[in-house]
Amino acid sequence: MGGGCRLEVQYLGPEHLQGFDNYKYSSIDTSPLSNYVMHPFWNAVVKICPLWVAPNVLTFVGFLFTVANFFLLSIYDFHFKAAGDESGDPPENPVPRWVWFIAAFNLFMAHTLDGIDGKQARRTGSSGPLGELFDHGLDSWTTVFIPTGLYSVFGSTPYGISVKRLSWIFWNVFFNFIFSHWEKYNTGVLYLPWGYDASMLACFLVFIVSGFGGHELWKFDLPLGYTSGNLAEVMLYAGSIGLSMPVSCYNVYIAYRDGTGKNRPILEAARPLYSSIFLMIISSIWVYASPSDILVLQPRIFFYMLGTIFSHICCRLIVAQMSNTRCEAFDWLLFPISALTFVSLILRPGVAFETCAVYVLAVLATLTQIHYGVCVVRQMCRHFHIDCFRIKDRSD
Repeated sequence: MGGGCRLEVQYLGPEHLQGFDNYKYSSIDTSPLSNYVMHPFWNAVVKICPLWVAPNVLTFVGFLFTVANFFLLSIYDFHFKAAGDESGDPPENPVPRWVWFIAAFNLFMAHTLDGIDGKQARRTGSSGPLGELFDHGLDSWTTVFIPTGLYSVFGSTPYGISVKRLSWIFWNVFFNFIFSHWEKYNTGVLYLPWGYDASMLACFLVFIVSGFGGHELWKFDLPLGYTSGNLAEVMLYAGSIGLSMPVSCYNVYIAYRDGTGKNRPILEAARPLYSSIFLMIISSIWVYASPSDILVLQPRIFFYMLGTIFSHICCRLIVAQMSNTRCEAFDWLLFPISALTFVSLILRPGVAFETCAVYVLAVLATLTQIHYGVCVVRQMCRHFHIDCFRIKDRSD
């Protein structure tokens, strides 16, 4: 890639680049589903991929499939009402069944491309820190795109859950993701969670079934007054709070006990979680104290804004973790969301202001995320003398 430009900010200092030079990828995957089903499938699929296709192209295209699902379902279910609402009345404009088939295809492609990009890198001899950063950074953004698609199946009907309860599911997904990288920040090893492949396959099957039978198929009751939406909610919590996050904490504990990790002081070890915890607190205060009930009014944009800020926090953590540098305690995007939350709740300027505030934050977070990502990728490409989307010619 070429030299710098006027809009470029030097996010990576000498200590980051030196850390990347010394970085070696280390991961452990003990999931039976991953090892005995997904990896054999991906090993077969990657052989179809031409050797001239750069791994980062696969990563980026896979990410775009999840974005496509978000936009597609935004067209047909912007306010998550296409499956019905709390009244239980049939929806006026349900999501067409063909949309669910496309959503299933997009999710399948996203999961498959995410599964083969690393294999393509090893196959072409182009593995490196940039590919891992690019992969995990985009993965952090998909944590908002995939759950919003699944929510459109159940919605806030009597068989689903309210958008305020959905906000806690999002935080469950967010923390499940960041715990893996907090774990690696302290142990030096990425322990791949069991729940990722299972949740992707479950979501794919839900989309397929919805394509055949529509959202009505999910309107059924379970014993003890539970519904299909409650079942999906419980399964998500069980997979993360019940399994993945405790395992991450245990692995960090073992690394401290055996002296195999970074062995930072406790406040330093917890540093990567500060921004996410603060974001959860401030956004929840806004959600529950909003004079205009902003989450009910603009659920999709609010969740998108929240997920994009979270992704930016994760990307900066991934850079620190891979370069073995100190993670920042608080992301600067926490300041504008705190300020607008304060104005909305204390000064109470009205519905128009809160709505505008959410859209402004969504745009600001998006531009910040893109700017950070592009600048970091450019700087890493210059440092390693590579191109992000092209495999370097061995004869160069």
